[in-house]
Amino acid sequence: MASQNRPQKPQVGKNHSFWQSWLHAWNGLKTVVIEERNMRTHLVLGAVALLVGWWCDLSVNQWLWLCLAIFLVMLCEINNTIAENICDLITGPHYHPLAKKVKDIAAGAVVFSAAFAVLVGVILFGPIIWHWLMVR
Repeated sequence: MASQNRPQKPQVGKNHSFWQSWLHAWNGLKTVVIEERNMRTHLVLGAVALLVGWWCDLSVNQWLWLCLAIFLVMLCEINNTIAENICDLITGPHYHPLAKKVKDIAAGAVVFSAAFAVLVGVILFGPIIWHWLMVR
């Protein structure tokens, strides 16, 4: 019980086990979801896309494209968050044109990956939904 009352020292060295590395990675993912509204939006839209994929009975290849698009958007959002945090760490509360440039480029990568995801969605779901609408 006494160890629970003592403040823990921040880890400054390497991880000592795979489990410790995994826990740090999991904490990082939780942080992005909790702190970034856009990541929560991507998660909801990704879940909707997965449900629509299940409803449309996608083939294995179609599932691969859908999952690639969803994960690519989320990876870009994670990298965008990393870029924003590093810029804020370096510049503090001060404006710097290079920090803005880095942040804008990282945000552009998210938009670019989201456009890819929309294109994949249109290619995968467009014909199925169109056929469904025409039959009704």
